[in-house]
Parts: sequence; structure tokens; C-alpha cells
Amino acid sequence: MNIGIDARAAVWYRGTGIGTYTYQLIYNINFFDKLNEYLLFLPDENITGISPGENINIKLISEDRRENFWEEVDIPNILNNKEIDTYLVPQNGIGLPKEKKCPFAITLHDVIPFRMPETVGPQYLNLFTKEVPNILDNCDSIITVSNFSKMDIHKEFSYPLDKIHVTHLAAEDIYFPRSKELCMDYIKTHYGIENDFILYVGGFSPRKNILGLIEAYSCLPNETREKLSLVILGKKGRSYYTYRDRAYELGVKGQVIFPGYVPVNELPLFYNACKIFCYPSFYEGFGLPPLEAMACGAPVISSSLTSMPEILEDAAVYIDPYNPKDIYEKLLKLIEDDKFRDEISFKGLLHSAKYNWKKTALETINSLKTLS
Repeated sequence: MNIGIDARAAVWYRGTGIGTYTYQLIYNINFFDKLNEYLLFLPDENITGISPGENINIKLISEDRRENFWEEVDIPNILNNKEIDTYLVPQNGIGLPKEKKCPFAITLHDVIPFRMPETVGPQYLNLFTKEVPNILDNCDSIITVSNFSKMDIHKEFSYPLDKIHVTHLAAEDIYFPRSKELCMDYIKTHYGIENDFILYVGGFSPRKNILGLIEAYSCLPNETREKLSLVILGKKGRSYYTYRDRAYELGVKGQVIFPGYVPVNELPLFYNACKIFCYPSFYEGFGLPPLEAMACGAPVISSSLTSMPEILEDAAVYIDPYNPKDIYEKLLKLIEDDKFRDEISFKGLLHSAKYNWKKTALETINSLKTLS
């Protein structure tokens, strides 16, 4: 089978959920599938870990750079007759060609713009709500990342369940246990963070509930906060000043630290160094950071809503994200109970091993075969 993949996100969006997904998908396909033929549409042939040749061919596209990623990928790649048997667009179908020359599959990660539109940027909201219904009319199969998202897509669009295939994601190979002392030394030297810390990693969207986390943290005893900072990683978007100002209002401005964007290769150091990883999101189609944290041995506190219990099972401590008091109480329990914290850490480490990108790639290939 000749499979085409729009791989632009692997270059343009690396470090985000969709960029990581696209990169790991094609990397693992390149690593173990020698039976099918692949045509990858890429803006740069020198993508790390992807070797053209044998059954992997690369079609370079013009780098028509726009203001943001979603504007870039909304320009479809051009498919020629008989070039491929099936075409996959991993970024929610955005950029799917209007002219259909073969069966189309898309990866639709979630329907957040329909469920929580107030938490999505106006440009992406407009593009998603306008384009996705038409995209679904033109695609033959959907891949999604959790059973929760599968049912959510079905409910929102009445898309047939037998044409929605679930392929779970996984932590990348860079996430594994390391020396906490060495990781702390690096973070102290390069980021000036000296205390132990509670960690959050992810976007700054209101959907991630960073305000609730800051409020819960502020309820911890002062003597605890003096020794245990709250570190919030991520690119400082529009919401950053809201979070910073709230920390000021709650009297914890010196204890809540915003290092900004951290390169992907440094994220494992933060996961390994943290005392607790907390992910109080209101809504996730999958939620990759908790699995990354688990793979590094960090004890995880997670939202109990949407896909999170499906993905994390009994390996996390669950909270009601709408209740800062519950977040505070679970944080305090993990801080004070060393035995319980070690138990959750060990459970998470074992659980994260259930997921791997090779399995994701294989399940993706099998779902595409149903279209040939």
C-alpha cells in the first residue's frame, strides 16, 4: 500500500502535542515498517531521525510561512493521480485537499473548540468550527487518541463509530528516570530555581486550569511554600499576565515561578526534579504531560474529567479541577506522606510502560489498511 502523510507538523509544530504525535508516528513507521510505501510531505528534508530511501519517499513543499501554524497547514498539499492509495492528515484534518483522488483519513485529536470555545484562540476557533464539519464530510476514516474522544466525536458529528479508530499516544524515549540531584543542579544553574517544586507542564489556555492550581497552591502552609515552589512551564501566551497577577493577589508571587518555554530536551530534567506533577485540566482529548511525568518517576495529580482516568487508570491521584480545595488537599497529602508519594510514583512508572509509539504507529497502519 502507498500511504501519503502530511508531515508538516513534525517540523513546524515540534514540541506541541500535534507536532510530537506527527513526528513520532513517522519516526516509528520509518523504523519498523518495511512493507508499505510512504510519501511524506515535508518542508525540510533534514528532519531528525527520518531517512529517505527504501520505502520512505519525501516530497518537499514550498515553505509558504504564515502568521501561525494553522494558517500554514490550511494550505493543502497537492496530490497527483495514482501517487498514493491513502492520504493521512494528522493535524485535525486541517489542510485536507478539496479535490479527492484517493481515500482520506485524518487524526482528530479532540473537539475542544466545540466543547469549550471560550478557551480557544479566535483564529483557531474560527478555522476549526468552519472547516472540520466539511472535512469530516470528505474523509473516509478518523483516527483519534482516546475512547473518550471517539465518543465525543461521534456525539458531536454523528460520525459512524466503526469508522473512528483509537490509537493511544505515549511518552517519548527521552522521558525516563534520572538522577534527581543532577537534574536539580542543572535547573538551579540554568533557571535559578533552588527549592523543591510542584510542576505543571502544558499550554496556558484557560482550559488547563492554571488559576485553580495557583489558588490551591496558595492555600498550602506558608512554611511549606517557603521550601516548595510552584513551577509553571510553557510559552507565555495571552493568559500569562492573568496567572502572574493572580499569584500577586494571593501573596505567592515569589513562590510561583514562570520560566517560560523550555526546550523539549530539557523537559525530562524538570519532570525528574519535581516533587509532584499536577495537571488539573478541565478537558483533555488525551493529555500527554502526565504520562511523560510518570515515565520519569514523578508522582502525578490529575484531573478526574474527560480522558484522564482512561489514560492514567489507577496510577494517579485524581482531583476535581473545579474545586481548588480538593486540589490543595491532594497536594498536601502527597507532600506530607512520603510512603504514599513513593507508591504513586512507582505505580506511574509501571503504568507509563504500557504505552509506546511503535504500537501507536502499528495501529495507525492497520486502520489505514481498512481504506485500501
